[in-house]
Amino acid sequence: MTVAGPGPHLRPQPPPPGHPGSPGSAHPTGGSADPSGLGGPGAGSAGPIGVVGWEVARRIAAAAARPGEVAEVPLPEARGCRLAGPLRALVAVPGADVAAMDGYAVAGAPPWRIVGRVLAGGRPHDAPLRAGEAVEIATGAPVPDGTTAVLPYEHAAFTPEPPCTAPPPADDGSPAGREVPFRGSAGLLPEAGREVPPGGSRGGWVVARGELAAGRHVRRRGEDIAEGAVVLGPGTVVTPVVLGLAAGLGHDVLRVRPRPAVTVLVTGDEVVDAGLPEPGRVRDAIGPFLPGLVEWAGGRVTGHVRLPDGAGPLRAALATQTGPLAAQTAPVTTAGPVTTAAPVTSAAPVTVEATLADAGAGASRGSADVVVVCGASSRGPADHLRAVLAELGAEVLVDGVAVRPGHPQLLARLPGGPLVAGLPGNPYAALGAALTLLVPVLDRLTGTAGGRETSALAGPVRPHPDDTRLVAVRRTGRGAVPVGHDRPGSLWGAALADALAVVPPGWDGEHVELLDLPGGLDRPFTRG
Repeated sequence: MTVAGPGPHLRPQPPPPGHPGSPGSAHPTGGSADPSGLGGPGAGSAGPIGVVGWEVARRIAAAAARPGEVAEVPLPEARGCRLAGPLRALVAVPGADVAAMDGYAVAGAPPWRIVGRVLAGGRPHDAPLRAGEAVEIATGAPVPDGTTAVLPYEHAAFTPEPPCTAPPPADDGSPAGREVPFRGSAGLLPEAGREVPPGGSRGGWVVARGELAAGRHVRRRGEDIAEGAVVLGPGTVVTPVVLGLAAGLGHDVLRVRPRPAVTVLVTGDEVVDAGLPEPGRVRDAIGPFLPGLVEWAGGRVTGHVRLPDGAGPLRAALATQTGPLAAQTAPVTTAGPVTTAAPVTSAAPVTVEATLADAGAGASRGSADVVVVCGASSRGPADHLRAVLAELGAEVLVDGVAVRPGHPQLLARLPGGPLVAGLPGNPYAALGAALTLLVPVLDRLTGTAGGRETSALAGPVRPHPDDTRLVAVRRTGRGAVPVGHDRPGSLWGAALADALAVVPPGWDGEHVELLDLPGGLDRPFTRG
């Protein structure tokens, strides 16, 4: 355990006015009036409910999600979902006693007379093998009843006559009467320059080169997987390999929890999508990382919309995701541009539905399980999310979290509609807020059982007296090492890291929780 001291690359900032820990704060410890976070003053209303602690915010987010119904979907559509129940083998693997090698299925002791041929996918041999008989056989083909073992080609010696009567080789070196290795159905004997007689109806005999144990190179029915066996448990992520396994076990559809649909709304007149930003403008760094993070957490982005600043465009976009009653009272036109790419200038009102449809965003009315709003979650003159949610009658569940970075984050539920996660406009703060509120929601919707990893901090970290800190770290054999470069407006530190360390208020050297990052260096872009 390493007790960390202050470090020049991780400097805390003073709390803003009204923030927990600042003069006049109602919750100087960063908590809330209701420690559980699941009730108490302000819960269930659109008014201010006070800043909550980081742990409380995560519990609220998980409790707010309502898991979707289980669905049976075709195999190609199940990729990325989680199994809703155990995966059982509908057939045994292998489904019959089959050959594990190309060669000959033989019965009894040698020599063996070749009496037929069986290919994978072809007709089985029509009679049990008797002692002294063999059939030429391909890998995966069913062995006849009575098979003792499979003799691979490379261990077989062929002769057109019974080898027990073969004379010794002639002085001229010709192969007449002697055993020669079988080289396939149309192989050539270099010694004589003649074609080897194939197996099957043309006859011939084989013997083994060396010992051949009973049962050798025969895979018995159900040897790998017994019929009815449970091979994977509920909650398993359906990867491409799982799809292959399910198909091999006879499944055409899988019962899964569908991946939650997420609509992303990126706000801000200063945000540009491409090129070098002019003075006063910034490149969008949040929109590009959110789809990957959502996919890593088990969801799928079904709409990605750029909105200008202003309450009207934001209100119109959110109104498309509310239930019928709220939508009747929420107009969905705005004089401002609402786009899925670069803003479009238009003198006429633009409908959100038409814009989304034209852009192919797939975010039709009420289709999202979660709406993520990037920016507009603070309390500045261009931050309209709280006012818009109040107008739409939303239930605010979290209104600020005592965490750095990412304090001005928000979670609400639209009437008759999805949850809304409001992320700060600074990229690293938005990442921290997404791991705080969005990921627990997606975990609950997908049935993901979240684990908890802890580690010592092997580097200098200065705790905040009142707020939780999310510090970019890399795992090492001696503990989690802070990588620095983790200011709210930059993703540099997060790009170097493979986890965020959750440093509680007043931390004094104890182990801390680690939040895994999607696609950290040297780590797969998957989540268990």
